[in-house]
Amino acid sequence: MATTEMNGPEIRETQGIRGRRYRTADREHDGCRVTGRDRDRGQTAIEFLGVTPLIILLMIALWQCALIGYTFSLAGNSADEAAHKGAISGGLRAQACRQVATEHLPKAWREKSRTTCRSSSDMYKAEVKLKVPVLVPGVLNWPFHVTGNAAAPLEG
Repeated sequence: MATTEMNGPEIRETQGIRGRRYRTADREHDGCRVTGRDRDRGQTAIEFLGVTPLIILLMIALWQCALIGYTFSLAGNSADEAAHKGAISGGLRAQACRQVATEHLPKAWREKSRTTCRSSSDMYKAEVKLKVPVLVPGVLNWPFHVTGNAAAPLEG
């Protein structure tokens, strides 16, 4: 930054980074010298406030993606447990399958779940459908379902 003094030490002409020339006045505040750069004070805070809504939206989108992934994981695990229990149960396979399907689900997912259990040749199949929550589980759900499918060989 090139500096040339004009009209005494009080007023200076300064060449900025992009070649612009501007005049600044030196002032004394508590023994500190204040130049033209101090006029930009607070600009970082203003820029941060401008970017904050974008950061919040990104965090909300990431949280929603995590909820969708968690719902896929719950549906798959629930279907796997249900198919296994249905395959090893004796007489009441469908009842045991449906009971185990919702046993380990959190309350927010359990209330809106649908389980289908059936026997097919030598396999027992379970299908669990769960609704995906919107931001807060148990408050509001998306209108679509996440489906988990599993099958286990019949025993006994």
